[in-house]
Formats: sequence, structure tokens, C-alpha cells
Amino acid sequence: MSDLIPAIESFAKGAFATAAGLSTIGVGLLWYGQNYLIYPASFPEGSRTNVPVPTQYDLPYEDLTLVTQDRVKIRCYLLVQRKELNLATKTTFDILPEAEDPPEKYAATRPTIIMFHGNGGNMGHRIPLAKIFYLKMRCNVMMVSYRGYGLSEGSPSEEGFQIDAQTALEYLLDHEVFAKTPIILYGQSIGGAVSIDLASRNPETIRALILENTFMTLPSLIPSALPFLSPFAFLCHQKWESAKKLPKIPVTTPILMLSGLQDEVVPAEHMKELWEIAKTRRNTGSRAFFKKETEREYKEVNDGTGKSKFVEFPEGHHNDTFIQAGYWSAVETFVAGLESS
Repeated sequence: MSDLIPAIESFAKGAFATAAGLSTIGVGLLWYGQNYLIYPASFPEGSRTNVPVPTQYDLPYEDLTLVTQDRVKIRCYLLVQRKELNLATKTTFDILPEAEDPPEKYAATRPTIIMFHGNGGNMGHRIPLAKIFYLKMRCNVMMVSYRGYGLSEGSPSEEGFQIDAQTALEYLLDHEVFAKTPIILYGQSIGGAVSIDLASRNPETIRALILENTFMTLPSLIPSALPFLSPFAFLCHQKWESAKKLPKIPVTTPILMLSGLQDEVVPAEHMKELWEIAKTRRNTGSRAFFKKETEREYKEVNDGTGKSKFVEFPEGHHNDTFIQAGYWSAVETFVAGLESS
């Protein structure tokens, strides 16, 4: 893990926040044109044309072009596990095939992560995160470029993102290898809303969710982000109603929620309220405990069953929660625990 941290820290310094979109809504929150403000796909400059590729991070990958049901071509990166990587890394998930087995057999024994990023930048900016899932946790990884982002066609919208996510999932479900693997959704910020929506519509096919700094609904952010526009929140037609969709996800689907308490874009209360909703999927109590790592504490709460967990990072902001002490160990423990549950 230590050799991956510098790359992650570097990524954090240049993270392209949801703040870029939400902070510019301001007086421009009008019925027409708000998609351009909510989905700043061109920020930072060059994000629509300059998309890093996994080989720049020494990762093998397949460059996929998927066609959605409304005939939009979206781009994805697919990182397929390879048996030989196991020589350097071992994890709880490892099930080693015999030497004569075909390469695909090892990939079929591993979980598959679908990554849905935040509303700024492109999927290439998140490759350092994919690298941890791939090398440290030995997961297959599918990185999705929403329509209107990076080299994907089309224009971004809530409905469009939902179609894109469904297209990516169906590709995996139709694949002879990945259809055999547990599928885990990882979503940051608006990517968390994409994940919740996708899981709510595919309750039998999603194994688990990992959600970081996401929100109850998009309009509900306006009172905290732009108080003077609160009376006009109804103008926001990009709803992303995660609070309503979360209860549709079965209690048998574990959820890991990761919340930065210093989040300046999505108030931490949004994650806390989503956690309360997640717990109501089953009438259980919860218990809290503290772990300590590198002299900094973080708080972890489970839903009483131990399957779903809520982790708070006191020093985490919207764009640097993933480099906080304990973040990746919490993710790795959660992913590893899925096999035995």
C-alpha cells in the first residue's frame, strides 16, 4: 500500500471536485442550462480530450466502447485480473487456480468493482484509486466514463447517467467471466447517487455498495450550499433522489458508507441521514467503536448485523477523504468480508 500512497496524494491535490459544479450553480440555477453547471465535464481544462490511460500507471487494461439503448457511445476501462499478479500480492480473496488453468479462470474468482466518479474531471483521473482495487485487493475493475465526459459521446444528464450505468452493468452480466463474479459498486459524490440508483433497479445482481460523500438529493444541497437560492430549489430538475431509492436495496446487500466530516460541498449530515435510512432496511440496533491508525482516529459504526458499515473521517474533505488514515483499510476489510458473508 505504501508505494501507492504517493500517487493517491498527488491525485488528491489535483482532485476535481463536485464543488466546481455546485459552487457555480449560484444565480444560474435555472430550468434551462443547469446541466452545464451541475455536470462540469470540461473542468479542468482539457478533461474532454486528455484522458489518462491505465498503462500510464503500469496497469494492463481493455479500452471498451459500449453503445447504450439510446445509441450513445460511452467509453470504459476494464482491468481484468491476471493470475501472475498473485506472485507479488496475496489477499483474503485469493483462490489460486492450477497452473494449467486458462487466464480467465482466475479473474472469475475475483470480485468486480464498477467505479462511478464525481462530476468533475474524467475517469482517467481516478486511475490511482482503481490501482488500489486492482493491485491491493485483486479485484477486476470497470471504470465508466459517463456520456458527455472524457471521450464518451452525448450530453450529461440524470437519465443519461442512469442509462450509462445500466449499460455497463449489463455488459458484465452478459460476459462469460464477469457474470460469475460478485459485482460491487464504488461511487464518489454524484457517483454514489448513480450507484444507489443502479442498485435499486437491480437488487438481485449487485453484491455490495461502497459510497463516499454522496447526498440525499441534489436539490436538498441548495439550502446549505446556496442559502439565498433556497426558495428556488424547485428549479433543480436533476433530482438524484437517493433517499427514496436506498430503501429499495435489499438488506442482504451490504453497504459501506465513507464520510468526510469536513466536507465543504456535501454536508456530512447527508451521509448520516442516508445511513439512518440504510439501517431501516432492517429493524436492528447499531453499535459504535473506534479504531486507531497512524495516530489518527476514525469512527466506524455497523448496522447491528455487521454487514453494513458507516465510517467517519474527522479530517476528511470532499476531495481528500480517500487519502485519510483508515480509508483503504476499511474498504479492504469490507470487500474481503463479502466472501465469507
